[in-house]
Amino acid sequence: MATRHQRAQPANGGAAVPAGKQKAAAGARNRQALGDIGNILNAQVVDGKIQLPEGINRPITRSFGAQLLKKAQENAVAANKITVQNPAKKYPAPKPARKLVPCPENAIKVSTGTGAGENKKPSEGTGSSAHKYSRKKVVNTLTSVLTARSKHACGLTERPKELVEDIDKLDGDNELAVVDYIEDLYKFYRTAQHECRPTDYMGSQVEVNPQMRAILADWMIEVHCKFELMPETLYLTMYVIDRYLSLQPVLRRELQLVGVAAMLIACKYEEIWAPEVDDFICISDDAYARDQILAMEKSILNKLQWNLTLPTPYVFLVRFIKAAGGDKELEHMVFFLAEMALTEYGMVSLCPSLVAASAVYAARCTLKKSPLWTDTLKHHTGFSDSQLMECAKVLVKAHAAAPDAKLKAAYKKYSLEQFGCVALLHPPVAEVHHD
Repeated sequence: MATRHQRAQPANGGAAVPAGKQKAAAGARNRQALGDIGNILNAQVVDGKIQLPEGINRPITRSFGAQLLKKAQENAVAANKITVQNPAKKYPAPKPARKLVPCPENAIKVSTGTGAGENKKPSEGTGSSAHKYSRKKVVNTLTSVLTARSKHACGLTERPKELVEDIDKLDGDNELAVVDYIEDLYKFYRTAQHECRPTDYMGSQVEVNPQMRAILADWMIEVHCKFELMPETLYLTMYVIDRYLSLQPVLRRELQLVGVAAMLIACKYEEIWAPEVDDFICISDDAYARDQILAMEKSILNKLQWNLTLPTPYVFLVRFIKAAGGDKELEHMVFFLAEMALTEYGMVSLCPSLVAASAVYAARCTLKKSPLWTDTLKHHTGFSDSQLMECAKVLVKAHAAAPDAKLKAAYKKYSLEQFGCVALLHPPVAEVHHD
């Protein structure tokens, strides 16, 4: 065989060789000499690829790769036969089986078979020799024990699941109902209602007392009805009045002026077509001039820092009536009691949501609804019936005294057929109790 540095003699006796064959011959002279072909017999297949021994760099062609793969497969089959014929060489002797402890008679046998007795009940044994064994030991961890004890201590294990109705299920196609955001909105309202609330301001007022405020509130209800304004306007008007009186002492002769300016502000905020200043001058029997009303309007807005966006009782009334599944009669009764609450000075510093929930509870008592308070109402209002008791009693007492009271604007309003004459119903003095 020729060595690496020897030139091979042409086989045709020195005849001319074509250019293509000369190029192929030149390439053959640069190849390394093949070693022993037996060095590839121990090739291995790793992940479907042929792994050659170290030192072998020969490129694998398609036919050569097929030979190597076939040889590796034959070696694997031969090794497998040796293992099956003498398994003791590869696997150690099995450990002795652990003795099973029989379970009590009422244990359920877990079967993995597919025979005819698979679906039998535990009491349908096949003979006296059949035993029931526990396949899995139950381990009580510290976390599971503490969780179970906590639930038992809180009464969660014995308390029945509350039935809360989906009050928005019929408004899925109503874009104005904003069903996707309604829960988040009222979660925000419950937080925002505690900001900028009126306080108990009678101690700082020299010439104003609760009776004078009740007279003003009764007159504002009458003016609101005369102008046929939106319900939101009335509740915002009373908020502006109480908030301003919490911040600024007012003379007796200017109290009605505060009410007129407050309603003018509320109308501009809530109404589409707000009454003009001349309308308020006329309704107040020319008690104040135009400049006085505008000056008071400016003073109120500056004191409130122009902050009029906050939840009033009306915001919660609408939601709570819906949660009560109320018909028109219940709706009228709730709004009647809520307007009666506007004349009560003792409710000025209460949360708007508490006043609204108490009006709903008192209305259900008046109409003898059963049950008086449901899980749905408790969920949406956030109050239990015991939390509403004191406030509801005040509303029922005001309803009972309305026919003979001097201030009866709300009573006359809700005695009309337009509002179902709900004010004429007998107040449920005996029914207001813990249900």
